[in-house]
Amino acid sequence: MSKRKKKDPPKGAPMWMTTFSDLMTLILVFFVLLFAFSELDAKKFRAFLESFTNKATFEYNHSIIEFDTQGKMVRGEEVQKDPNNQAALERPTRDAEIQRKNQQELDEITQKVQEFLKENELETKVQATRTPQGVELVLQDGLLFRSGEAEILPNGVPFLNKLADLFQTLPNHIMIEGHTDNLPISNVVFPSNWELSSARSSRVVRFFIERHGLKPTRFVAIGYGDTRPMAPNTTIEGRQKNRRVVIAIASLEN
Repeated sequence: MSKRKKKDPPKGAPMWMTTFSDLMTLILVFFVLLFAFSELDAKKFRAFLESFTNKATFEYNHSIIEFDTQGKMVRGEEVQKDPNNQAALERPTRDAEIQRKNQQELDEITQKVQEFLKENELETKVQATRTPQGVELVLQDGLLFRSGEAEILPNGVPFLNKLADLFQTLPNHIMIEGHTDNLPISNVVFPSNWELSSARSSRVVRFFIERHGLKPTRFVAIGYGDTRPMAPNTTIEGRQKNRRVVIAIASLEN
């Protein structure tokens, strides 16, 4: 009796091996994707999503990820409604309106000051200048102080009284600056021009506060000495211009 000859196994991998290999490949791709998404770059992810925005699928089936009108992904914090957004949008317009009103008010103050100087025949001794920061009154030498002194002259009191009346109607802050020429001074009261200029500006501030009850918080007193000359100190006329007191009415926005 002859033995039955066994059939040779089919060539190639078994069918189950092919299915198993596909499964392993899919699992490997799945874990690679998980790892990739764990190290996701926001810009690359946004570019990846934008590549689908023109597809027909997204035209009919809305994505759960929100996009703006240009197809760009909206971040989570931007999706949430912020009650301050409207205020942020309105702030530039509001600031521009405040600035416009402040500038208009300074124009009116400048006009009032110029009329005041004209009525009191002080145009030759007081110069009113409109600046972007406010209105400056330059009081030339001899109107308020004697040379080398810091006590207000009797002739300067009526002028300061009228200025105080003007300041009573304004909410603006006021800076008083003292300036000298470059001639050195050295005595028991004022060792240098720094002390002299500071004493003069402080004395004017005290006049407004003590005589007229203006709020101290509105004032600043500064002594510049001879560091900010208006003219060269080489002539008598130049030094006379440099010996001055400047009253600066600041804009409300400053």
